[in-house]
Amino acid sequence: ARGTAAGARAAVTEARARLADRTRDIAAAQQRLATIAAERGEWTRRRDASAGQQAELTRRADAARAERAALVARDAVIVADVAALADRTMAAGAARVATADTLVRAERALADLTAGARDADEAVAAAREARATARAEAEHQAAARLAVEQMSGERFGASPPMLPGKLGFDHRPGDPALLGTAFDALVADREALGAVNLRADIELGDVEAQAARVVAEKAELETAIARLRGSIGSLNREGRARLSAAFAAVNGHFRTLFTDLFGGGEAELALIESDDPLEAGLEIMAQPPGKKLQSLTLLSGGEQALTATALIFALFLANPAPICVLDEVDAPLDDANVERFCDLLDRMATDTATRFLIVTHNAVTMSRMHRLYGVTMGEPGVSQLVSVDLQAAERLLAAE
Repeated sequence: ARGTAAGARAAVTEARARLADRTRDIAAAQQRLATIAAERGEWTRRRDASAGQQAELTRRADAARAERAALVARDAVIVADVAALADRTMAAGAARVATADTLVRAERALADLTAGARDADEAVAAAREARATARAEAEHQAAARLAVEQMSGERFGASPPMLPGKLGFDHRPGDPALLGTAFDALVADREALGAVNLRADIELGDVEAQAARVVAEKAELETAIARLRGSIGSLNREGRARLSAAFAAVNGHFRTLFTDLFGGGEAELALIESDDPLEAGLEIMAQPPGKKLQSLTLLSGGEQALTATALIFALFLANPAPICVLDEVDAPLDDANVERFCDLLDRMATDTATRFLIVTHNAVTMSRMHRLYGVTMGEPGVSQLVSVDLQAAERLLAAE
């Protein structure tokens, strides 16, 4: 009975599996039928739309053929209109030419008449002006003659005709032009003499003394200029010598520090654009390991930061300072380069008397410092400066 029941259970399980397969097949078939029905409806709609579009295209083709026939019929009318317009244009052109010729002749005649009238007006105006000028000149000459006769009688006690003989000039009596010229020359000579300057000798002495002082001051200025030029030349020579010595020292330190920071490679400083050190520019040439020699601007951000750090430390080795502040110098560096930077910083702090203040957010750099300074907010809105001596902290930790 158990065997029969087990066989029955197996048969039931198999039947249920076949039933589930049939059920899935039926559901898939129904879904497929629904999809086919939807596609059929879509294709039917598209067929109806295509039929409508076909009818519209047929209607538009009929309208185009009718319009084409109308345009073909219109061509003959347009050709006839063009021919008529051509004839009318030719006639109008001929009339325009004739009218233009007539207008040119009329304008020429008008210009001739206008020029003649203008010349006549100018001649009348010139005659009037000449008459008025002559009348005014006559009145002026009469007044001038009376004034000359009066002045001659007052100054020389003789009338103008007798004046040349009285003054001793060999001129014809009664020649007013020559008399006027001689009178003007005498007056000009008298005016040129000017008034008598009784302080002329004193003023001459003052001018000569002032000229002597100016000459002495000029000599002093020339001497001072020569001395100043000599001093400038001496300062330039001394400046070139000091600059060359400082450049050589900084370049040597820079080469060594660059090799230490990069673990190899070469670098140098070069004076460019002029042979005079005082006027030359500075070019930084760097060759990290595995790269060719190139300018600083062609290096990556981290390489530029390490190269600039090497140059700063080279300057401090050549001319030490008591304090050096480095702000986020290690920001573009990876961990390996940060370690090299910290090793060099330790050596610089040991070999020199410079104290380095580092502003950083790098944990590796902070772990290598002697003392840390930070700001904490123990209470909201209350900031407090915190100082930690790492070496003392290490000793305290080791004691515990």
